[in-house]
Amino acid sequence: MASYASRIINHSKKLKDVSTLLRREHASTVRYFSNTNRAPLNREDTVNVRLGYSPMERIFKCSTSTVPVSSFSNARTNLSSAMGRPMFGKDFSCSMQSARGFSSGSDLPPHQEIGMPSLSPTMTEGNIARWLTKEGDKVAPGEVLCEVETDKATVEMECMEEGYLAKIVKEQGSKEIQVGEVIAITVEDEEDIGKFKDYTPSSTADAAPTKAEPTPTPPKEEKVEQPSTPPEPKASKPSAPPTGERVFASPLARKLAEDNNVPLSNIKGTGPEGRIVKADIDEYLVSGGKGATAKPSKSTDSKVPALDYVDIPHSQIRKVTASRLAFSKQTIPHYYLTVDTCVDKLMGLRSQLNSFQEASGGKRISINDLVVKAAALALRKVPQCNSSWTDDYIRQFKNVNINVAVQTENGLYVPVVKDADKKGLSTIGEEVRLLAQKARENSLKPEDYEGGTFTVSNLGGPFGIKQFCAVVNPPQAAILAIGSAEKRVVPGNGPDQFNFSAYMPVTLSCDHRVVDGAIGAEWLKAFKGYIENPESMLL
Repeated sequence: MASYASRIINHSKKLKDVSTLLRREHASTVRYFSNTNRAPLNREDTVNVRLGYSPMERIFKCSTSTVPVSSFSNARTNLSSAMGRPMFGKDFSCSMQSARGFSSGSDLPPHQEIGMPSLSPTMTEGNIARWLTKEGDKVAPGEVLCEVETDKATVEMECMEEGYLAKIVKEQGSKEIQVGEVIAITVEDEEDIGKFKDYTPSSTADAAPTKAEPTPTPPKEEKVEQPSTPPEPKASKPSAPPTGERVFASPLARKLAEDNNVPLSNIKGTGPEGRIVKADIDEYLVSGGKGATAKPSKSTDSKVPALDYVDIPHSQIRKVTASRLAFSKQTIPHYYLTVDTCVDKLMGLRSQLNSFQEASGGKRISINDLVVKAAALALRKVPQCNSSWTDDYIRQFKNVNINVAVQTENGLYVPVVKDADKKGLSTIGEEVRLLAQKARENSLKPEDYEGGTFTVSNLGGPFGIKQFCAVVNPPQAAILAIGSAEKRVVPGNGPDQFNFSAYMPVTLSCDHRVVDGAIGAEWLKAFKGYIENPESMLL
């Protein structure tokens, strides 16, 4: 009975700071899921996981012999209210999932290993662009630790808990850091900072030997021996066949040799197994019947000076653009629809609106702003184009969010104007200018480019491109390519009358799995109607 009472007292001491610990629950849970991207563990998994795992995966089962950790994720207790005070049952236990790591050695105090977070849905690795705090600094929740270059933009990484930055594991400029990989260490007490001067995370230490294992010497020797054997049969291929033996040649080569009185025995075959092909006869005829005359050309080729070039490392946005566009062209069945739109009335409406804007001190409205508005209204009229493909269904979106392609020095960005069908032209123009500026400064946040349902790419206005076909931006089903407007001569009312009108070609690229040809044509008809009668966009 005395031992049972002592256990109760022991547990009550462990839980005396529960109010403080629960305040940290949210930060610990967010960090765990942002670094591991896994579903929560059940109770059986919690019991089976041991301290040898990475700090973000450590699960502790609290019993009478364990030391309490600093944050609770889940606690289950069986309570009875006998004698007016809580009583713990015999099988009392609490499963706690903690983001706080404990070193395996007794010389290091409790510490927090901060991993590379997943800051976008497609992010698998990131780069440390800049550290805004240094080792030894005190950090607080919400304070920016560093800037992380993701696959889409540079995002600020904030601290989740109060403490001190004891160790920066990944220095400024570190590249290709996998999501979840440790980048820094924090501690609660300032006097513990010096103990982590030479600290190496367990995940980094475990990764080192695995990289060294796949380079043993025996495989290298085998690789050297293998390429040495194939050249031997190659040397026998061009050799001329001995006199009296059968000469192997293709029918076309034999016919060409007979027409030009060329003896096949004097020609060295370069085809399979020394076979004489048409190219060998042509080379023999060009060289004037001397097989050795072809050799000087090879020596002159070897004297060609080497090309001068520069290798430019891939940026994160360039890698993502390459992979997504390659995926799009390989998996999406594209088709293209082009139509010419008369923009005379659109130009006139723009001039009137800009005069109002200048009088009121507002920003000028561009042709691209009018195009985005017309595309959004056409999507509302033909919602089949505002969809995306999945293996089980076609998802049709009720929100009309237009991505606008912006070219920068770092690469191609597609920030999004959300609910463009519900916004005015001045609002759309202001958002597009702000997003384009942020894209050029590489300061876009995930909410600035995620959630688009349709994309507009304009190479006509800025670059004068007459017409082009854009690549569908997955998972979207269509993208609109805008060409440059140009003056054309069109027939007038009379037989000898002619007028001048400005026409702007546009091309719609569609995913045929989602948008049939007739649907794409219907959307272009609606878009053309808004462009050629811009007053209808006000209705």
